[in-house]
Amino acid sequence: MTVTTNVVSNIEDSGYLYDPEVQLMLRAKKDDDEAFSKLVTTYQDRLTTIFFHMTQNQEAAEDLAQDVFMRIYRARHGYQPNAKFSTWLFRIANNLAINAHRNKVRRKEIALPTVESTSLNAVPMGGAALAEKSSLMPTRQLDKHELQSVVQKAMDQLNERQRLTVLLHKFEGMSYAEIGETMELSVPAVKSLLSRARESLRVALEPYMQLGKESH
Repeated sequence: MTVTTNVVSNIEDSGYLYDPEVQLMLRAKKDDDEAFSKLVTTYQDRLTTIFFHMTQNQEAAEDLAQDVFMRIYRARHGYQPNAKFSTWLFRIANNLAINAHRNKVRRKEIALPTVESTSLNAVPMGGAALAEKSSLMPTRQLDKHELQSVVQKAMDQLNERQRLTVLLHKFEGMSYAEIGETMELSVPAVKSLLSRARESLRVALEPYMQLGKESH
């Protein structure tokens, strides 16, 4: 009985109970499927977008997003609010992305179909939004397809950890500490990843920014 009381006390003292999504997950823990559905609705498209940028495959991104929710649902009865719900969710997503990348490397010798660039249009938040959020959008007015292609190529030049750090920081608005907790990195390591990623993006997009200056 004492152990149970201590656990409850620790949860109450964690501060994360004030997170509305933690409250939804605590309801889901008690088999409230409506609460769980609200979490899925909130994060499904966002997860799919991030996984798409990680895998360059829409179907794989959707499968990975579904896998995240399946894992959360199966583990719901053991859930403890030791972090913001979003941090916990993206930590699971990060681990799945790493595993997916490892599996992809193992199958590297197998020829896979090339993803058509038009599949970007199926992503809820695609290249155009990423360019805007990165504050690196070329000053020249590009059409939607061209902008998606330019930004996607720039993102492809980042390594996997840099790419995920940018996506979590720009898309999800996570702080350095939250990203560090999600990716199991120190805050200085997160800052370093973001710094290198920004420099890589700047170099990749600079020719297009220069074109914009020349056109004015």
